[in-house]
Amino acid sequence: MASLNVGNLGEYLREQRRTAQLSLRQLADAAGVSNPYLSQIERGLRKPSADILQQLAKALRISAETLYVQAGILDERERDELETRAVILADPSISERQKQVLLQIYESFRKENGLEPDAPRTADAGRADGSDAAQPPQRAAHAEHEVQQHEVHEEVREVREVRDDHEQN
Repeated sequence: MASLNVGNLGEYLREQRRTAQLSLRQLADAAGVSNPYLSQIERGLRKPSADILQQLAKALRISAETLYVQAGILDERERDELETRAVILADPSISERQKQVLLQIYESFRKENGLEPDAPRTADAGRADGSDAAQPPQRAAHAEHEVQQHEVHEEVREVREVRDDHEQN
């Protein structure tokens, strides 16, 4: 059987399995796949689905996104973005509103740095004088950042008020 250009994934999986001190059979059992199938993946003969990669990642206690990058399903920048978003959303110490504000700020910085495509223009995206010319991207991003910064300050103020009220009671 010819290699499917997933050798790097297979080598990476084998390395992770050995680091976790698991036999091929132990990892196959933990991930819910057959021993021969896992062996073929490690040798670069089979290309696993995203679901199988997720099961393997869970069994190895590593990020599924890391395996997606190794398999060529996801590029590294996308993985970093997904992991950042996941960390923010999983943080139990901040409210849902705070999570959304953080994600908005994160997205605005990515746009400012040219890592995310700009949102499509709307009818009101022109200048205040009604002309059709859009604001320069840096000014628009700066204005958006200022608004989001204000929202964050308001959130912090509200959190402090709740905390102070709680401490007084």
